[in-house]
Amino acid sequence: MPNNTATKPVVLLAEVLSPATIEALGPDFDVREVDGTDREALFAALADADAVLVRSATRIDAEALTHAPKLKVVARAGVGLDNVDIKAATAAGVMVVNAPTSNIVSAAELTVGHILSLARRIPAAHASLSSGAWKRSSFTGAELFEKTVGIIGLGRIGALVAARLNAFDMRVIAYDPYVTSARAQQLGVQLVTLDELVAESDFITIHMPKTPETTGMIAAEQFASMKPTAFVVNVARGGLIDEADLHEALVAGEIAGAGLDVFTSEPPAEGSTAQALLGLPNVVVTPHLGASTDEAQEKAGVSVARSVRLALGGDLVPDAVNVAGGVIDPYVRPGIPLVEKLGQIFSALAQAPITSLDVEVHGELNNYDVSVLRLAALKGVFTNIVSETVSYVNAPLLAEQRGIAVRLLQDEISEEYRNVITLRGALSDGSQLAVSGTLTGPKQIEKLVSINEHAIELPIEKHHVVMLYTDRPGIVAVYGQKFGDAGINIAGMQIAREAAGAQALSVLTLDSPVAEELLEDVSAAIDADLFRQIEIAEV
Repeated sequence: MPNNTATKPVVLLAEVLSPATIEALGPDFDVREVDGTDREALFAALADADAVLVRSATRIDAEALTHAPKLKVVARAGVGLDNVDIKAATAAGVMVVNAPTSNIVSAAELTVGHILSLARRIPAAHASLSSGAWKRSSFTGAELFEKTVGIIGLGRIGALVAARLNAFDMRVIAYDPYVTSARAQQLGVQLVTLDELVAESDFITIHMPKTPETTGMIAAEQFASMKPTAFVVNVARGGLIDEADLHEALVAGEIAGAGLDVFTSEPPAEGSTAQALLGLPNVVVTPHLGASTDEAQEKAGVSVARSVRLALGGDLVPDAVNVAGGVIDPYVRPGIPLVEKLGQIFSALAQAPITSLDVEVHGELNNYDVSVLRLAALKGVFTNIVSETVSYVNAPLLAEQRGIAVRLLQDEISEEYRNVITLRGALSDGSQLAVSGTLTGPKQIEKLVSINEHAIELPIEKHHVVMLYTDRPGIVAVYGQKFGDAGINIAGMQIAREAAGAQALSVLTLDSPVAEELLEDVSAAIDADLFRQIEIAEV
């Protein structure tokens, strides 16, 4: 690349980043700096920028993107992407990258720090001694040795926590419906049900993604089942623990204490339940410090600098969250979001941990390099089931860690559509699962065309319900009436069956999500063999 600055791609640093970040960019770029919180200055600087690097203070939204005609990549030096409008960036053809693994060690260590702080009452003892008191007998704690710790979510952070707590000679148990017993055994962890974990644990730490299913998953029912000496810790996502129920359990003495690094709204609003939690003597709080270490910040900066180099060089960018980057044929590229969504559907329908996954590509796509579709499938499968951000670089690693064998299979045979992509897998209970999709028409509409060989054709939308039941008269009226009474509008529906009175599959498209209580009511009313709500995350 020529050394003339005028010919170099412009990389804009909108926030202060480490010297190591600039060093990782190398000499091939015109590196400029701007205060990203000054919107007018940011807009002016974006006019010439090929890439922009931000942390959390700079907003790269639709308005900012209109001022960036040359922009090819937005790089967030961290995990979260709340300050980047991914949908607007995708529409503008701008790649978005982050550093999904930069903070996992820091988050795991903070979790252990909270557990130790609760067990030994360190913050309260510090505050007492700092005020001039010497009350040793008031701060008697507990050892971790031979206690039971329950880890909810055994992804990368959960696994790191398990490794560290095993060193304390703790009994480590875990709940994660997507992890096989073989993987848990490798980690020195015993898999249990959520009810067993809640009842048996002395310390409970949660490391799950925030989805409609996991929001509030630790609430009044779980607190009532815990030991009165139990402590709960959340450094993952605000809202996984119901804050109102937690406050009530702490005040009532149902549990001994809590360690919180994240809250439903941050900072906690005046008069909110979260703020009330801050004042309780048996609560240890930190202001969302999971990634706040020098090491994590440097890892994040260096990681996104490397991604920027790849993106501006036209190479595949493993940490891209919206497009894969690199040399991908235009004929293949529309299939990437379709396959990601099929992956989300597959994992939502899986009733046991996945042990193997085949990504089958049928039709004209056989003539192209479709290796990116394997990555897209894995990214979709893990999107809603692990706590960390999933990308093209860590999705294969997540599969490897869970012992999932993955293959990409191709052939030219597609009898009904120009192309069909099928995700077919084996589950740990011995069952098989397959979902297929295609793109149709000039607008390339993403459609779900098969679930376990039940042929359907339904556009993939945000909210779906999938039901499997024995076909009999009146079933549609039953669930239609119940959804209608609850104000849930059915926007689309497909029913497939092999014969009258045989097993039937119904796939509904809904305008809004369905409360868990209603799902259980409808499932019981139709005696469903399978009943799943599927929430498709933005890709």
